Amino acid sequence: MSFTKIPTAVPRLNRSTLAVPGSNPRFIEKAPGSAADIIFFDLEDSVAPDRKDQARKDVIAALNDLDFGEKSLSVRINGLDTHYMYRDLVDIVEQAGNRLDLVLVPKVGTAADIYAVDMLLTQIEQAKGINKRIGIEILIETPQGIQNIFEIAGASSRNESILFGSADYAAASGAQITMIGGPNPDYHVLTSPDAEGVRSVHWNDMWHFPLARIVAAARANGLRPIDGPFADIKDPEGWLASANRARVLGCEGKMVIHPSQVELANQLFKPSEAEVSHANRILKAMEEAEKAGAGAVSLDGKMIDIASIRQAENTVKKAAQVAAKNRLAR
Repeated sequence: MSFTKIPTAVPRLNRSTLAVPGSNPRFIEKAPGSAADIIFFDLEDSVAPDRKDQARKDVIAALNDLDFGEKSLSVRINGLDTHYMYRDLVDIVEQAGNRLDLVLVPKVGTAADIYAVDMLLTQIEQAKGINKRIGIEILIETPQGIQNIFEIAGASSRNESILFGSADYAAASGAQITMIGGPNPDYHVLTSPDAEGVRSVHWNDMWHFPLARIVAAARANGLRPIDGPFADIKDPEGWLASANRARVLGCEGKMVIHPSQVELANQLFKPSEAEVSHANRILKAMEEAEKAGAGAVSLDGKMIDIASIRQAENTVKKAAQVAAKNRLAR
């Protein structure tokens, strides 16, 4: 292990991140009843230019007036290349900063983008006496963002998570997609003919490179990697395949665009009973080895390294968070 210790972001359940359009009062009113771990009110893509001001006011009212229980609350501000962005931050944080947990910054391209948001948040918190430190969620949606991802991830101590926006990433990179977050049948390889002349088609994951890079940058900086949305809300099997791929790569959760996907995410991205049991056995073996003064720790005939112990600790902590949230929901 490196001598340099990796900082850890605020421990926060992040299995499901539900997008709620800031210009849709009906959806805003329903948001407190959602089982999502994080609710983010969108002031960017889902809000037309002539609705920006009213959407901002409606989101501020929702943050102040509605009871969201233990959910984490976030707002996706407009991009730093627009004149809406500064007003989003100033108005929302000044008027509802004590109710806000996170700010989701779209289309982050450089570390300077995060520095700018951090600077504004710091000044507003100080000016208004807001004691709660608001975190930053990073939305990577461009090749520029992927290129600078490691610098971006380490740009602020406020950073908590990195999310992948495949739709805008595809548009910016010229990628051909058939559906947001889904596979493309043309992204495949064709095997050479076998003895009978038969060739097989093997589909590949066109999102693997950017998502794997996001996971690496997030983990290297103690942040949570979160996969982007899967747009076909009538295809739970397709959603599950997409989410499973993200989980295997190391993602802690997924952005969801429909309430029907929330419980799918909450169940998939929580530690299974088998994972929790194995993690507890690792921690117990470590404890017993320390008591015995043993220089090495083993379980089932296999050596346990520091990374395994750290992963076991994280699994147990996450399971405890899930259990606590389930008790509060009853």
